[in-house]
Amino acid sequence: MRLIRYWFSFDITLADSPPPGILAGCGVTASDHDEALELIRKSIFKNRPVPSIKKCIEDVDVSSLDKNHVLPNMANPAVKGIWYPLGYS
Repeated sequence: MRLIRYWFSFDITLADSPPPGILAGCGVTASDHDEALELIRKSIFKNRPVPSIKKCIEDVDVSSLDKNHVLPNMANPAVKGIWYPLGYS
């Protein structure tokens, strides 16, 4: 089964009281877009509605992500699940 790395940005602000770490975006590896969103919904938003997606990058090159915050604080993007932010796997 082929796994795909996704990077999602959501249309949220601090005023929305988002889950911790999610303002910078979310990295998830899944077999398809729907599965990625399901992992995000269950793991991060705990079955609450997922905010509007501002941007979704499929097959994201992780080296293109923020080198000062995201890269040093992410799990292995080759493994299925949430790899950024940490703590939601």
